[in-house]
Amino acid sequence: MTFLSDFLPLFLKQLQSPTLGFLIGGIVVAALGSQLAIPDSIYKFISFFLLMKIGLTGGIAIRNSNPAEIFLPALAAVLVGIVIVFIARYTLGKMPGISVPDALATGGLFGAVSGSTLAAVLPQLDSAKIPYEAWSAALYPFMDIPALVTAIVVASVYLSKKSGHTSEKVEIWPIIKESIQSSAVTSLLLGVALGILTKPEPVYESFFDPLFRGFLSILMIIMGMEAAQRMNELRKVAQWFAIYAFISPILHGFLAFGLGLIIHKITGFSIGGAVVLAVIAASSSDISGPPTLRAGIPSANPSAYIGASTAIGTPVAIAICIPLFIGIAEVMLAQ
Repeated sequence: MTFLSDFLPLFLKQLQSPTLGFLIGGIVVAALGSQLAIPDSIYKFISFFLLMKIGLTGGIAIRNSNPAEIFLPALAAVLVGIVIVFIARYTLGKMPGISVPDALATGGLFGAVSGSTLAAVLPQLDSAKIPYEAWSAALYPFMDIPALVTAIVVASVYLSKKSGHTSEKVEIWPIIKESIQSSAVTSLLLGVALGILTKPEPVYESFFDPLFRGFLSILMIIMGMEAAQRMNELRKVAQWFAIYAFISPILHGFLAFGLGLIIHKITGFSIGGAVVLAVIAASSSDISGPPTLRAGIPSANPSAYIGASTAIGTPVAIAICIPLFIGIAEVMLAQ
């Protein structure tokens, strides 16, 4: 009963979050036949802005950390991001009526990281007085970028073979190169590089940080409108996406938490740091993922992967996974 009394307010609060609210708003206005249209040039600018901000945040944190301390946790983040994509490929992708590109895009989105979920776990760790490394928030680009690139590369290989070129050898490097050179991934990597190699804090604090949530809200409206336009395609297979979106955050979180505990035994990586690693694995991207996958896997249905992530995956990550892993950490630290 105590768990339910703690869980329900968190869940209801997440349903009222701006990210979900603006997405639902976009779905509603499109479903009602509104003529509202946001120019593609504005969408591209907003995507660039958000990805740059995410990259800068990670780059600044990495610059202020010890490279030796971050190596193994960063490697674990890379591995988890890649493995999540293949889990989706060989579970969700095998369900009836679900295309492999849709499964890979969903895996890419769930392998990538939600900035809002990451922002939610850190204050709760502080409230629980569970120590964690200051640089642990910088782990998200190490999971985010490999997951997105892996999803795009595997989808490109699959579609190339499906188009009839089965006798030809599929060149992986050109696909990776094209993925890295895409506007979305380039924006993210540029932000990381600038955060590491320069000192962008003044422009970050005066421009990128204050405008971040406003632009994110506009992006969610655009995504909601696009999701509504393709909703009929989702209805046929919605139950599989719902099941995947509920189970996978918990599964991914335990996978990452287990790796975090192994690193804890090897290097002394904190239990709180393992919680951060678990929560970013449980999260699904609400910023970098949608525009990157929309451009990288255009044949995938955004209403499927965005709807699964925002409507189910994010509430599960915040309302279930954060309390779950913090609770486990508290039990471990008390022993």
